[in-house]
Formats: sequence, structure tokens, C-alpha cells
Amino acid sequence: KDLLSDVVPALKTSDTGLRALSWMDIFRISHLPIVNNQEFLGLISDTDIYDLNMADEPIGNHKLSLFSPYVVYDQHIYDVMKLVAENRLTVVPVLNEKKQYLGLITMNELLYRFAEMSALKDPGGLIVLELNQNDYSLTHIAQIVEGNDAKILSVYVSSPDQSTKLEVTLKINRTDLTSIVQTLNRYNYNIKASYMEDQNMDSFYSNRYESFMRFLNI
Repeated sequence: KDLLSDVVPALKTSDTGLRALSWMDIFRISHLPIVNNQEFLGLISDTDIYDLNMADEPIGNHKLSLFSPYVVYDQHIYDVMKLVAENRLTVVPVLNEKKQYLGLITMNELLYRFAEMSALKDPGGLIVLELNQNDYSLTHIAQIVEGNDAKILSVYVSSPDQSTKLEVTLKINRTDLTSIVQTLNRYNYNIKASYMEDQNMDSFYSNRYESFMRFLNI
């Protein structure tokens, strides 16, 4: 519920397609909910509007086939991300237990919260390990990291396409990862990559988010 946008409005059936396109352009989104008296009628996309013969008429004058993806206010953020990935949404409507419209979540807010959850904003470095599923032991990895006077801030585990191996991404609370990397090598861990500089990490975070969204879409 704390992810709800307080600036992006919902459309009414009396609003025109041109108004909807104007709002989408202002807020850099491709979808807007249509709501009448707290009743969520569905999402309309910019493509839907472009397909209308007369976009300057009220939306309610047109026969629309709206789709109605939404989350309930107390669902986990992973459910929101999964819905975004499955439907390629730029906003997610949020309803209460009575199916009344409460507001929406934008992709920008979702990205910001994803960064918070992943400790992306905290200083530190990244190590990416590649290993067989049977060899994965977070306890052992944590012992190695802590044995080098460091802490794991977050862990992200994924399985790349067409691969039987796991990729384990560790966010460490230190930028100098040299001793940790050496110890992991000594225990025969396959280190796929390590990132200690901000420029390299920015690129990594972007790729990781795209990979995470693909994972949710499986």
C-alpha cells in the first residue's frame, strides 16, 4: 500500500482518449486504469487508444475489450513484479478486499523498492558465482565471506536460460573483494564475475533487474 502513487490519476469513462494519451505522456507510462466511483473497470493502453477511430470522444463511447490485472493492497511486492512481467505493464492497479480501487503502482516506484530490497543502494561490491545446484550452500559461502571480516548484504539466485547451473549473486559490504575472491578460489568456487567499481555495478544492476523480471515471467 505504501507503493501507491499519489500523482498519477485514474481515468473516468467520461475522459477522452486524447486526455489519456496526454497523461500517459506526462507520466511516461503506457497504461492507465479506468475507474468509476471506486469501481475498477480495467486497464487501457496507448495502443488501445490509437486503435480508436475518434480518440477525442469519451472513452465510455467506445466498445473496449479491457483487461483487468490487479493486486490486492496486502500482496507481496514479488506478486506485483510477477504481474508486471507476465503482462508487460507500466502501472499496476491496487484494490482492497472489496475490489474497490485504491490507486496504482508505477514502474519507477517498483524499481526503487526493488533496489531497496536488494541492498543496491548500500556501498559494497558484488561477486557472481556459477555452480551446480547440488553444490549450493549459502551457509558455507557466508562462512567464507565472514571469515574475511565482511558481511553478505543480499543474495540473488537465478538459473540462466538453457543452463543446469545456478548463478549466485552476492552483495558484500566491502568494495575490496580481493581476499574473499582468493578464498573462494581456494575452495574451488567458479567466480563468474566480480564488481568493485560504481560504473561497472550500474551496468550490472540494470542487467540483473531485466534477468529478474524474466525469471518472474517463467
